[in-house]
Amino acid sequence: MKFTILTYALLLFVAYCGKSSNKVLIVTRSNHELSATNTGNNNDTSIVDTSLYKQKLLQMVHGKPSAKWPVQTPLPLKGALLPFNRIVAYYGNLYSAGMGILGALPEREMLDRLQKEAENWNRADTSTPIIPALHYIAVTAQSDPGPGNTYRLRMPFQQIDRILEIAQKINALVFLDIQVGHSTLEQEIPALKKYLLLPHVHLGIDPEYSMKFGQVPCSAIGTFDASDINYASAYLAQLVRDHKIPPKILIVHRFTKGMVTNYKMVKTRAEVQIVMNMDGFGYPAKKINTYKYWIAGEPIHFTGFKVFYKNDVPDKKWPSIMQPAQILDLHPQPVYIQYQ
Repeated sequence: MKFTILTYALLLFVAYCGKSSNKVLIVTRSNHELSATNTGNNNDTSIVDTSLYKQKLLQMVHGKPSAKWPVQTPLPLKGALLPFNRIVAYYGNLYSAGMGILGALPEREMLDRLQKEAENWNRADTSTPIIPALHYIAVTAQSDPGPGNTYRLRMPFQQIDRILEIAQKINALVFLDIQVGHSTLEQEIPALKKYLLLPHVHLGIDPEYSMKFGQVPCSAIGTFDASDINYASAYLAQLVRDHKIPPKILIVHRFTKGMVTNYKMVKTRAEVQIVMNMDGFGYPAKKINTYKYWIAGEPIHFTGFKVFYKNDVPDKKWPSIMQPAQILDLHPQPVYIQYQ
């Protein structure tokens, strides 16, 4: 079946069942700053500056290491972005305003709002450079079976190319996010190989829409096992080794215990930096509790935190959405921030 641009837009509008709020973009940095952090080609596969790495890990836990944090993992290869930088990302899809701010605002307005969020994070933590990112849903879960009964829809490459063009305007990273539906990571990740070979393109996977037990997406919360995460990280690690590109970042969304099973079996690698991203919405105490139990409480590598512009409900203590200073009080501090 041949999909036109209008067909994609209609399918996403009618069938997509994701959260109806917008994710926020990221920080601008100069070309010099980005090259200094090795977001481009890097044939040096030696490890990073170990003393600086340990210093940043200690800062991440407020100078108070515990039995769980920081996590003992292989030292990353040179060119790794974390924890030397903090990534602030806008999330969404160009075909749908309901999936996130990426598709909800005109490009220029979106980028302008990004600059303001970037300034907020720069003021809150002057010791950690901010890198902007566009987190694009490249494979969307669907309520309709579609071709092959996969309950997922792959975005056309021309739209991914458009995201790369927009990202280039602000020297931003790009994350390609996968909602597998009834498909698998083994089927979906290789389809994005040509993009994942680009040094500034990274990967996100969303267990919420991984329907291993045959449910229709959005009728239940899905799940990934450690074996799924290990497949994704192994695939990325192989790309890094074979093509001598900088380490990749793998974002894994989570807001319930069941979304990730056997977390202790997740393998960490020098070539891939795994970020467990707190993906729940609600009032601040609820979000903090989710972060405490299912992100910080089940440590894997690094942590992330999502802020919803529309779905995060204010209460008397927090009359607005959570601000950078409040998020930085978390233990450990998130190194990846996503706005929806």
